[in-house]
Amino acid sequence: MAEVGIFVGTMYGNSLLVAEEAEAILAGLGHKATVYEDAELADWLKYKDRYVLVVTSTTGQGDLPDSIVPLFQAIKDHVGFQPETRYGMIALGDSSYSHFCGGGKQFDALLQEQGAQRIGEMLLIDASEHPEPESESSPWVEHWATLLK
Repeated sequence: MAEVGIFVGTMYGNSLLVAEEAEAILAGLGHKATVYEDAELADWLKYKDRYVLVVTSTTGQGDLPDSIVPLFQAIKDHVGFQPETRYGMIALGDSSYSHFCGGGKQFDALLQEQGAQRIGEMLLIDASEHPEPESESSPWVEHWATLLK
């Protein structure tokens, strides 16, 4: 089965909750999943030929949470072209703000620029419609797991 590194950007814990639930779902389906909060570039690079799941909320004007900014910046500054990276993206946000899910969209754009291959569609979770984000993410993760080889 697949090995998945789950990289979390969170302010108030919702993204971490979604990531931990995803870890449990993936493990239950026979995959090896590990959650990384405050990840470093070395953690990311371990999954170059495996799978990555990014779970991040959005702060301010569509910004990434402080907990994942160092990883984002390190990927941007030091990784470059990474076509062997296969990833999924779960973005949390609130549609009452103009930059809905901007953190996840920003991370996705970076990975696309670097040639990484997104597996499946990006999941956008709206806090104003889904106060318990795992109710939206869990079925998505179950489906995403079927796309892993």
